[in-house]
Amino acid sequence: MIVNWLRGNKVAAGMLTVLRLYIGYSWLTAGWHKLQGGFDASGYLKAVIANPVKGPDGAMVYGWYVDFLKHFALPNVDIFNTIVPLGEFLVGLGLILGCLTTAAMFFGLVMNYAFFLAGTVSHIPTDLFIGAIILFAGFNAGRFGLDRWVIPFIRNTVFKGNKTIKQHV
Repeated sequence: MIVNWLRGNKVAAGMLTVLRLYIGYSWLTAGWHKLQGGFDASGYLKAVIANPVKGPDGAMVYGWYVDFLKHFALPNVDIFNTIVPLGEFLVGLGLILGCLTTAAMFFGLVMNYAFFLAGTVSHIPTDLFIGAIILFAGFNAGRFGLDRWVIPFIRNTVFKGNKTIKQHV
């Protein structure tokens, strides 16, 4: 019932717009500050590898993630120094403009989970909760934004002949 309300109600769309703008501003400014220069993820990655998330028994909880950071992320830190700030900025821009809102929120949640797996808590639980609400709302979250025009355009041009896909987009 609540999901149907989130996905179709105009009042919900207004409330989602406020949430979208709030969290979008947070993502946009975080990315913008990093894009201004001086961002280097190597110190953060080294700290996460040296101090992984541990359970009550003292054992690593996300050993597979630490291995990923150690053997892929850190050796390729230049890639992460580009995609993290750019990704944060684009997620924020998409949410603020209400353009490809569900895609922007999905990728924002992916980044939030990545930070969470690394042991960063901060405001992430709140962001995950708000992000889940926006994601569950689907198209209605971007109703008062560019999605009002962008999503119908995509449905009518990209998926023009395929009615099955068109219904799910």
